[in-house]
Order: sequence, then C-alpha cells, then structure tokens
Amino acid sequence: MKAYVFPGQGAQFVGMGKDLYEGNAECRAMFERANEIIGFRITDLMFAGTPEDLKQTKVTQPAIFLHSVILAKYMGEAFRPDMVGGHSLGEFSALVAAGAMSFEDGLRLVIARANAMQRCCEKTPSTMAAVLKLDDKTVEEICASVEGEVVVPANYNCPGQLVISGTNEGVAAACAKVKEVKGKALPLAVGGAFHSPLMEPARVELAEAIEKTSFSKPVCPCYQNVDALPHSDPAEIKKNLLMQLTSPVRWTATVQNMLADGADEFIEVGPGTALQGMVKRVNPDINAHSVEL
Repeated sequence: MKAYVFPGQGAQFVGMGKDLYEGNAECRAMFERANEIIGFRITDLMFAGTPEDLKQTKVTQPAIFLHSVILAKYMGEAFRPDMVGGHSLGEFSALVAAGAMSFEDGLRLVIARANAMQRCCEKTPSTMAAVLKLDDKTVEEICASVEGEVVVPANYNCPGQLVISGTNEGVAAACAKVKEVKGKALPLAVGGAFHSPLMEPARVELAEAIEKTSFSKPVCPCYQNVDALPHSDPAEIKKNLLMQLTSPVRWTATVQNMLADGADEFIEVGPGTALQGMVKRVNPDINAHSVEL
C-alpha cells in the first residue's frame, strides 16, 4: 500500500517548483492562479528569491503548499494514494491532494494560517529547538520541569528527535537541561513557537476560516497530526485541523500507524527529503523516496 506524505515548514529552497512551472501548462496555470489569490507573485520568490525571502512564514507556507499540491497534480493518474499524511503545514497539502478540499480553498486557508501565525510570532518572542539523542519521555519531563515559562514538546518527528517549542527563555532553559543529561539541542531558525499554547490567538483566527470552508470526503484516509489516526469524515477533519496549531505533531506515531495499517511504500510529495529520513528512522527497511519528475 502506498502512503503519500507531504512536508512542512523548513523544506523550502530557492528554485522550488520552477521546473513544474516551465515544463507543464496545467501546472503553470495553477501557479498563476495562486499569484492572483495571494496578491503578489509568490512564484518570483520561489524561483529566484533569496533564502531570507523564503524564510518569512507568510511566504514559506504557501510556497511549500503550492510545490506539493501542484506536484501531486502533475503526477496525474500516477497519484493513487491508499493513505496520506502531512507534517504540520503538509497536512493541508495532503488534504487538498486527496480531494478533501479544493486547491483554491486550501491555498486560502494556508494564507490565513501563515498570516495568523506570523502575527503570533511578532507578538511574543518565541522559538523552537530540536532535541536529539534522548527518548520522548525524558524530553517531556524536562519541558515540564521548566517553571515560569512556556516550553512544550511540539514535533515528535522520529525516535531520538523531538522538537520543543516555547518562549525564548523557556526553550533556552530546557536546552540547558538537555545538555546536562547528555542530549543534544539545536536551535531552529523559525519565527516563533509553532504547535504550542502561544499559537492560541492564531488558532482562534484560523477557526473562523476553517468553519467557512467546504470539506469533502477524501479519496483515502488522511492521518492527522493531532492523534496520528486515519480520518475520512469531513467534520472530524475540520475539528482536528482546528486543534493542530496548538497541539504537537505526532509524526512518529503517524508513520507507525501507517505501517501497521499496511503501508509498504512512502512517497514524499514536495520540496526536500526530510520526511523520508524520519520514516527510515522509524523503520530502516521501508521503501521511502521522492516523486520522480
């Protein structure tokens, strides 16, 4: 069974999607439609901007979404998923690719999400860090032991890699404790504390946009971040999307559940190869690769 997985923020690179734009008329039309909806030529930043341009949350999220969804469209009849899942932002790409909502509605939600998260980032100085070489329980206990600041587990990426999220001071305190117990902590170049309680204002803002959006039953189950379980009911999908901004991404469990449900091939759709690496950390023997252009 084929599991198609879609990357999240951090996978962007200058030049992303240019080959699709230049090589396929239908893809080019989708990019141009996106430029109209967004209100500026995001394709210029994707194809020939700077890494700094692409790091802005309001640019990064729609750029990765567009690359992923248009790539799935480019595959045509070859895109036949038995299940889909996406890491954080990638969940929106997965849902659009699987037919749970239209390309235009998905893009509008991603824009709303990115702008709401950007405002949260500007309101409270906050950050994230990747913690390596420790088990999840140890990292959870470290986060819980930090007093007076917000710091929580945010992305359960794969065994031995958990991203934490919170205020600058909270993350710094947790990182110091990580080093005390021989773990490794790597600060991430992100604009704020994604998947933490600090994103609550963004969640409230996005809730209104999600409620107004029409969802359909996807062509296959979508494994969602909040519980790592497969969902096909539009009402459940909407509810889980609402909780996603302030809840951790349970990616390790998502991959484990996909494997348990019969996945024997993982295909990453979108920029980068990060998800393949995470899948291999869960099961080194599994066939995981990118879409072949």
